[in-house]
Amino acid sequence: MAKPAAEQSQQAAAARFVDDYLPALLAQASLLISSEFHVVARQQGFSVSEWRVMASLAGGSAISIGQLAQVTVTKQPTVTRLLDRMEAKGQVERLPHDSDRRVTLVRITRKGSQTVAHLMELAREHERRVLEPFGLERAEQLKDTLRQMIALHAEAPGLEVEPGD
Repeated sequence: MAKPAAEQSQQAAAARFVDDYLPALLAQASLLISSEFHVVARQQGFSVSEWRVMASLAGGSAISIGQLAQVTVTKQPTVTRLLDRMEAKGQVERLPHDSDRRVTLVRITRKGSQTVAHLMELAREHERRVLEPFGLERAEQLKDTLRQMIALHAEAPGLEVEPGD
């Protein structure tokens, strides 16, 4: 007996390579969840790129522009132009590296931290809503697993940071 069209369609969809391929699943989940929050960021007066930079620098020490580009998943020239605008607003500052003149570091300023504080609270609320269906323990396990994956693959080819970044 023939299967109903809806069941055939579900089986065909489940058979797609990307439906069981980790990088594709991570990318899709990231896009969907991030897009939901990007609406909130824009409503608060931040571009997506500004939000990513501020969130990446908040609560941390100065990092190189190249590292910032990697963490924000943004091309380095774009990050550099964005930092010019954000520095003019007093949200970030550039610093020389202690031992390598080719490297420029960047950190968030007190003003920048104050500017992004409310948006970070909204981001945590969004994260709680996204993870709530899975329970606290599973959510923490997922985040731990993702942190381990990032650490294991941080030196992946194509992610080299050039001196001067």
